[in-house]
Amino acid sequence: MSAQPHTPKPPFIAGLLARLQNALPSRDTLAAQPWLKPVAHRLLEPQLWRLQHEAVARGVAIGIFWAFAIPVAQFALATAHSVWWRANIPVAAGVTLATNPFTIGFWLWLAYRLGSLLLDAPPPVPLAEGAGVMAWLASFGAPTLLGMGIFALGGALTGYLTVKLIWRLRIGLKRRRRQKFHRTA
Repeated sequence: MSAQPHTPKPPFIAGLLARLQNALPSRDTLAAQPWLKPVAHRLLEPQLWRLQHEAVARGVAIGIFWAFAIPVAQFALATAHSVWWRANIPVAAGVTLATNPFTIGFWLWLAYRLGSLLLDAPPPVPLAEGAGVMAWLASFGAPTLLGMGIFALGGALTGYLTVKLIWRLRIGLKRRRRQKFHRTA
């Protein structure tokens, strides 16, 4: 029986995966950290680091949720919840980078616009010089929090379903290619 044809990844995808893999800490790097000793037995389970479709889908959902749900400690929360829900840790941690110091302004603005639309909120009043956090929250807070909540929940659900769909399509294409290869061989 002859070998199946190998289809290489497009250069863009291969480069993106390589950069992501280099940017995230490896299991061995984490295992060497003394402050992780109490939880290392759970954190370093091989199942949490494999590219299995359900774990990847969960990792995407967790990463997107925490990227939008809270502006700080996203990486740590995504990692903790990945262990809890048996998700792929590197995927969850990588996806939290959707919101970062360069993009958070855009996401907050978009969340405010969505929240204002849904709440039918009046335009914000201009804040006085030296107005505090409470004044800002009164003017922008509720619409922004609603919008970010929608992004967190909707994005998590959409990410999960998208990964499941892409994985299913990929398997279907592989199966079709394999059947075609066996018919011609």
